[in-house]
Amino acid sequence: MAGPDATPATPRRVRHHPLAVQLTTAGAAGLALLAVLGTTTGLGGVGLGGGLLVLALGGALLARSGVSSLGPAGGVTLLRLVLVAGVAALVAQHLAGRPVPTAVLVGLAVAALVLDAVDGWVARRTGTSTDVGARFDMETDAFLLLLLAVHVAADLGPWVLLVGGMRYLFVAAGWVWPWLEGELPPRYAAKVVAALQGIALVVASTRLLPGWADVALVGAALLALVWSFGVSVEHLARQPRTPTPGPTTPAVGLSWWRGLATGLAVLALVAALVAPRDPSALAWGSYLRVPLEGVVGLALLVLLPDRARRPLAVVAGVVIGLGAVLTAFDVGFVSVLARPFDPILDSPLIADGAGFVGSTYGPVAEVAAVVVAVLLAVVLVGGLGLAARRVAGAADRHRRATLRVLGALGGVWLVAAVAGLTVAPGVPVAAATTAAATVDRAARIRTALADAERFRAESGSDAWAATPGPDLLGALRGKDVVVAVVESYGRSALADPGLATTVTPALDAGQARLTGAGYGARSGFLTSSVVGSGSWLAHATLLSGLRVDNQQRYLTLTSSDRLTLSAAFARAGWETVAVQPGTTRAWPEGRFYGYRRAYSVHDLGYRGPSFGWASMPDQVVLDRLSRLELDRPDRGPVMAEVDLVSSHAPWTPLPRMVAWDALGDGSGFADQAAPGAVGRTDAQVRADYARSIAYTTDALTSWVQRSADPNLVLVVVGDHQPALTVTGPGAGRDVPVSVVSRDPAVLDRIGSWGFTPGLRPAPDAPTWPMEAFRDRFLAAYSGPPGQ
Repeated sequence: MAGPDATPATPRRVRHHPLAVQLTTAGAAGLALLAVLGTTTGLGGVGLGGGLLVLALGGALLARSGVSSLGPAGGVTLLRLVLVAGVAALVAQHLAGRPVPTAVLVGLAVAALVLDAVDGWVARRTGTSTDVGARFDMETDAFLLLLLAVHVAADLGPWVLLVGGMRYLFVAAGWVWPWLEGELPPRYAAKVVAALQGIALVVASTRLLPGWADVALVGAALLALVWSFGVSVEHLARQPRTPTPGPTTPAVGLSWWRGLATGLAVLALVAALVAPRDPSALAWGSYLRVPLEGVVGLALLVLLPDRARRPLAVVAGVVIGLGAVLTAFDVGFVSVLARPFDPILDSPLIADGAGFVGSTYGPVAEVAAVVVAVLLAVVLVGGLGLAARRVAGAADRHRRATLRVLGALGGVWLVAAVAGLTVAPGVPVAAATTAAATVDRAARIRTALADAERFRAESGSDAWAATPGPDLLGALRGKDVVVAVVESYGRSALADPGLATTVTPALDAGQARLTGAGYGARSGFLTSSVVGSGSWLAHATLLSGLRVDNQQRYLTLTSSDRLTLSAAFARAGWETVAVQPGTTRAWPEGRFYGYRRAYSVHDLGYRGPSFGWASMPDQVVLDRLSRLELDRPDRGPVMAEVDLVSSHAPWTPLPRMVAWDALGDGSGFADQAAPGAVGRTDAQVRADYARSIAYTTDALTSWVQRSADPNLVLVVVGDHQPALTVTGPGAGRDVPVSVVSRDPAVLDRIGSWGFTPGLRPAPDAPTWPMEAFRDRFLAAYSGPPGQ
């Protein structure tokens, strides 16, 4: 082996095959590889399309490079491109929701990474290193990392995309700050860091390590990459600035980067225009569509004079960006609330979501989430504005070709629309997603404005409003009435076999406790006004007798003099209280509901650990209700609404029951709280949800058993179904409701309701709208209005 002072070997004389021959050979090899993958792995149309696209784009770019041959080193890189096309095919197949053999994907990726060392060695050995070959090698490396990052991000999260996308972000930054396009000296550390990215992503792709180990490995690789790019940026920032090359002195490769920038701008705009609003349609095929708005909009921009084109292009891009932000909100709201985002009525839910992050993960996480969301929105809106300007400028420079392409795309759109062609079930090739979303949002705004006036009239019409106190709730005189609202307790907890195996035994055990203590129960279903979130809207619906499903209705209701169920108890002489462990701020609406006292989380004297959003266990909440109200010797009958929130998302960490006499200030729970809300699978989330309902059932029924109060009447009701992550689509809005009492006369009063005996309503038990409960309850225990 030659030492450090040895004379370099004289480059060998090598034969250079013409570029056309090399590209043809590589294309044939690529087709053969895709054919083999199609036969052995079941590669479908999406995967084959992805592989062919990589081969076609790579060949087209090399054909325009102006070189006559890539030489032997370039031939090795062409082989790597073929392997990368195979990786692209498998990744595309994976994104389309079809399984791919991990061993094959990893094998192709490893082979491509190993050959990365071979082509450099061949170039040095044969003395055939060229700028085009070096650029080709670098782009192949970068694209392979991007593909692997996309594949791994499906398991570890979107942050992994930074590993594969860092270089592309660096290139994009160079469009704004041209000094970033300066020459960089070779750095051995940079090569090591680049190799580390490939190794980390390949290891994570194997899924052989625990999830936390994959996160740690890829995270370390990302940190090293950030450091490496930081060193490069610092070096370029220290270099003297040079004038940007003009039209007569084009920089080497400038047209390449302009074309790449324009292509990325087109892809970004198309993705924003066709992005689905329904998370169930978030598949690879959803983005392989023709957007009518893009075809028509670009055609109009091309035909406009230059003075108007540029500003209008920016405006159009900004509008598309705003639409993309709203689409992202739609996806989130459908995932949690089973409905799209309403820009007029849902703004309070955004703040509520931020508060949920803060109460679950801490104030730093809340601030970080808000900052990241705002930055992403600004980048998306501003970036799409600049992208539209760039595309419009490029289209104007190639007006004739652009109009021909747009005409062809318009024809494709029309044929696809008439023929009903789809890329996936319910996802048409002929897309008009943005236009349809705009029309739908406009209709929602009109409906919201009209609904405000209609609801104001509804809230002012109340048959029970003038009923005097002595005529209200006479059948419950001398009873303590507790309305226990169980967070996220929906029909799915009973009907979904995967959840019922945990919840049903808890309900049966709870019923056994009640029966042993002499209590009976009757149960049915109510249809809540909300799904997944918005508990205060469900509470308002239950107590007011009106359907409250948005914030505007809530504000209208709470500013009216509508008689709520709790206010009816107050009018009839009960001491009315609300126990709300989820309330952290002032609650002026308590006066509207008729509560004389309201206890927030700060009033309950809990000193134990926080259990996420549900800061204290339900067992403590029920104990505080007894201590603060029911155990007072000088009191009259009490009507209390108590919110049980241990079953609130994210359903981890979960408390466990402790001895009632050992509750104290809650410090006995110190060994129970532990982090765990991050990184869970959907199956783990569902299991945790079911355990939370079982825990609340245990706490509530053991509390009733322990109190043994013969005058206690308990109403147990869920506020809404949990998020779609738990229930899946189409689960509905129904929640269980139960009435519990030791007095047979109390249960006889609701005999006509047809409810099922016990805490577990039968699947065919009566189901009412939640807004019907107030009137039925008042009628059952007061008689008809006026009597």
